[in-house]
Amino acid sequence: MVSPYLNASDNNEDDPYLTGQLIVAMPGMGDPRFDKTVIYLCAHSEEGAMGLVINREMEELTFPDLLAQLDIEPTPSATPIRVQFGGPVESSRGFVLHSPDYLQDSTLVVDNDVALTATVDILRAIADGAGPSCRLLALGYAGWGPGQLDSEIKDNGWLHVEADDDLVFDTDLGSKWERAMSKIGIDPLMLSDVAGHA
Repeated sequence: MVSPYLNASDNNEDDPYLTGQLIVAMPGMGDPRFDKTVIYLCAHSEEGAMGLVINREMEELTFPDLLAQLDIEPTPSATPIRVQFGGPVESSRGFVLHSPDYLQDSTLVVDNDVALTATVDILRAIADGAGPSCRLLALGYAGWGPGQLDSEIKDNGWLHVEADDDLVFDTDLGSKWERAMSKIGIDPLMLSDVAGHA
């Protein structure tokens, strides 16, 4: 089981939840762990929400380091990927957000473009030079209890943005927050550092 929140992956037009979308931290949200973060929501329902930060690299751990810790020997054809900070919950647990061209029994298909796998088998596949064509490896996740994320959005802590492959899987992490803001027509320079209500 990946998370207690991963039971609501069916999205439709009338769905008030944001599964499969991005949330973007507003300036001045008050939590330094999420300053200028972009989070892909893997699940969002009345039971809560779970997502992965997609724009923050972990400086202290590399992919070869992680494979060594797991006793996985990469092949010469393996393409190293960054290890990213996925969020403050279960920070030693790995999650791979990826294209749906790689599926296991334990894979959660979030939508037509993105799936989530949290088993060591996917790391073995990547180390063998296989695995999904698009992938993002994160340690930890961001989680919210029932109604918590909805309240934070209403309090102007987050904006939501349609996800696309460029924003989710692009390796230019430093510009993702600005690009996500621009996608919804917001110039980050025009935003106040103080969250408030209109």
